[in-house]
Amino acid sequence: MTLERRQVWIYLSAIAGGLLLGSLWPGAALAFESLLWPALMLLLYVTFVQVPLLHLREAFADHRFVAAVLTGNFVLLPLVAWLLVQWLPADPAVRLGVLLVLLVPCTDWFITFSQLGGGNVARAMAVTPLNLVLQLLLLPLYLWLMLGGELQASLGPGDIWPALLAVTLPLIAAALSERWFEARPSRQRLREGLAWGPVPLLALVLLLVAGMQVGAVSDALALLPVLVPLFSAFLLIAALVARWLSRCLALPVDQARTLAFSLGTRNSFVVLPLALALPAGWEVAAVVVVVQSLVELLGMVFCLWWIPRRLFRDS
Repeated sequence: MTLERRQVWIYLSAIAGGLLLGSLWPGAALAFESLLWPALMLLLYVTFVQVPLLHLREAFADHRFVAAVLTGNFVLLPLVAWLLVQWLPADPAVRLGVLLVLLVPCTDWFITFSQLGGGNVARAMAVTPLNLVLQLLLLPLYLWLMLGGELQASLGPGDIWPALLAVTLPLIAAALSERWFEARPSRQRLREGLAWGPVPLLALVLLLVAGMQVGAVSDALALLPVLVPLFSAFLLIAALVARWLSRCLALPVDQARTLAFSLGTRNSFVVLPLALALPAGWEVAAVVVVVQSLVELLGMVFCLWWIPRRLFRDS
């Protein structure tokens, strides 16, 4: 829990270290690239292995909560993301980066935020595999609907297959591991030990990305006055959507808080491989994904106070 509480500063330090190394060491990009994909796949594995992938049926135990999560994450927020993108410059790489990260609900640290913010952790864990499966199925459809022409003109299937493998292989490995862990209760200790992995591994991935993309980060600085307010607005709108849905479906306070954290957090590390696999000229998409994750984490510091004490107070 100590790592999760300090993760914002850990990630900021990792990015600063990566930018420094990338600026001072001319060969950093090649060295970091050779380390990035193994580190990213290991990050995805230790994260997916915490998701109850083999217990998808349990997500439907509470129909009202599931209806709220699915409506918010896969109907209302995609519409919000599409509307927000209309305010961006007409740069397909920037728009793709924003849509990639805003269209996929979080499957890992939103559980931690739900616990810290007085939410219902059991419901958060139960709905996580459903969120993961649906986002992997629906993301291509959303991107085709919102950026179909721009993507088809610039990208081919060969440009993204490495990223698909980087996500699919850890997912399969995590599902097989879950079956192995559940075969004997004594093996759960190993699974619990892997739970310490996501924070340091994500810090390593951010360091490597920052070191590889020093030039793209410099180019993206001019976009910060646009991206930071946009991602901040998404956080606020997501919280208001959660409030409206929780009232419509009469959710208990703890489930309403969990819904707010689910809608407000995005799966940046899952779409990062897709952004990194894009061809030359699209590097800024990965930087946009990283910027969103930092804005989200800083916003969660505020939300951990605001959601339980103001937005969804105890009766």
